[in-house]
Amino acid sequence: MFDSVTSVALSSALDGLAARQRTIAQNIANVNTPNYLAKRVQFEDALATSIADGDGHVTASTANSLEPTRLDGNNVNLDTETLSNIDTVLRYQFVTQAANGQFTSMRTAMRSS
Repeated sequence: MFDSVTSVALSSALDGLAARQRTIAQNIANVNTPNYLAKRVQFEDALATSIADGDGHVTASTANSLEPTRLDGNNVNLDTETLSNIDTVLRYQFVTQAANGQFTSMRTAMRSS
């Protein structure tokens, strides 16, 4: 059960979303750091491909943002980071609920055995 494609994919999604939350926090902490380039975490496309291949395991990748920089060389945009954080929190809650549903189903099946 814990090594099913669904379980592995949910775990990969939680790991990727947690990495994104840490990266957003790092970006916000460096909003005034000269020459700091915001980071972006990507994993969704790789996760979809992995699921289609019957695996579900994927590691998130982090890359520098290609958004334009300010005069100080920094390209962190607080509006973008805030919206990304809200989106990430909502996705994390959704994935957590999906994982909880799996555990609830397994617990129910074990009790009725």
